[in-house]
Amino acid sequence: MSKTAEDQIRELDFWRGNVTLEPISGGITNQNFVVTDQGQKFFVRLGDDIPLHGVMRFNELGASIAAAKVGLSPNVAHHAPGILILNFIEGKTLSEADIRQDAYLEQILPMLHRCHRDLAQQIRGPALIFWVFHVIRDYLGTLEDDGSRMSHMLPALREKGRTLEAAVGSVDLVYGHNDLLAANFIDDGSRLWLIDWDYAGYNSPLFDLANLASNNGLSKDQEDWLLQHYFDAPVADQTHHGFEAMKCASLLRETLWSMVSEIHSQLEFDFVEYTRENLERFDQQWSRFAP
Repeated sequence: MSKTAEDQIRELDFWRGNVTLEPISGGITNQNFVVTDQGQKFFVRLGDDIPLHGVMRFNELGASIAAAKVGLSPNVAHHAPGILILNFIEGKTLSEADIRQDAYLEQILPMLHRCHRDLAQQIRGPALIFWVFHVIRDYLGTLEDDGSRMSHMLPALREKGRTLEAAVGSVDLVYGHNDLLAANFIDDGSRLWLIDWDYAGYNSPLFDLANLASNNGLSKDQEDWLLQHYFDAPVADQTHHGFEAMKCASLLRETLWSMVSEIHSQLEFDFVEYTRENLERFDQQWSRFAP
């Protein structure tokens, strides 16, 4: 009989005494728990590699350790195959509405600078690249191979992906988070933390900027502020155009991620509705971008 997630956690030799476990809902690539050990809380993530989504746990671990060293994320307290234990952060998980508040954006901007400029200096060992257009092509191939319910849409989405990649053009490389959903920011009352490095890797800075904007519904003025203050210089037309393309690409990738998860994920989550929501967002963004 296979062990339960709770059994795997309890049997770790990291603990000092008897532990209590509290499952946390909402994870759609991991099982998450708050574990209390002699009055100290830890956040525990269980998850194996997911090659289908480009999630490799050695990469998540390396990024998590590096992010803690530059002060973006809580410390990694322990790790074992398929298990990552972090110091627990008491705080509020942000919502999309929170991200749209200027006060939060002003805190997030320097976090992106620290991620892009400093985190790469701390990465050790092999590190992945997250090129969204490769991810899009790979997802489209998986959906074709595995008989997606939306197969009739795939040729048009593939062509849109090609158009977006051409619009982005050549890029600079930084080390990115690549999954800037509101739920990956925690406010502990005095500062923000950035968590969940499943998709971390080298990428264009435009992707994190566009991902933040498209995931959280930033206004045009907020997007302009974000670009101007990120680059600390007048923003060239090509940069604006690449940013708009990356917003589309971010939403297309999230849509295809959900479509693939409809077929392959074992987690209890309404992926069909998540696909609908993200496809609607992508269509709206594409209608604004398309020449």
